[in-house]
Amino acid sequence: MAERNGGPRLQRLGLVAGSASRHLNRWVEYACAALAVVLVLTVWLGVFVRYVWPLPITFTEEAARYLMIWMALLAVSCGVARREHIGVTLLFDRLPQRLRRPGVVTLDLVVIGFFAVILWFGIGFAEKGQTRLTMIYGASKFLPYLAVPVAAALAMVQGLLVLVRDATAPEPPSDLAESHLELR
Repeated sequence: MAERNGGPRLQRLGLVAGSASRHLNRWVEYACAALAVVLVLTVWLGVFVRYVWPLPITFTEEAARYLMIWMALLAVSCGVARREHIGVTLLFDRLPQRLRRPGVVTLDLVVIGFFAVILWFGIGFAEKGQTRLTMIYGASKFLPYLAVPVAAALAMVQGLLVLVRDATAPEPPSDLAESHLELR
């Protein structure tokens, strides 16, 4: 089967891609966890200063909103790495075994293309954020809007790594959920 997929060199490339995907995914998960901790602390602070000890701290609502956006968008790449993104598994599960690898590759190319479009428009979106101001402090919205192209770029990288990993595997995945088991 190794010769059918380009031999041991391509399989090694797939192993390297799988390893890179796992490492990148781990760092993104750490970042999401850190953002979640800061988000919870920010919300608690907001509740505390509103109901327990009234202080003139007004940034908590806005900060919580932007932290949640960053966390949610970064987590998209984790879904791509684990193949937990939206996919047409009903059709994939009904494909004959010989068509599953081309099906996975096609799905990965669609995912990469989708996130390339999001990245393209997200860059312009972030640039426009430089001239828009937040409601409470009047700060530039560039940093909050930057979450869109950063998340899209991470999802594209994960999509490419998953594509290489699964396209060079000795056997195509029997279902989409099975291809990510090495991440856990």
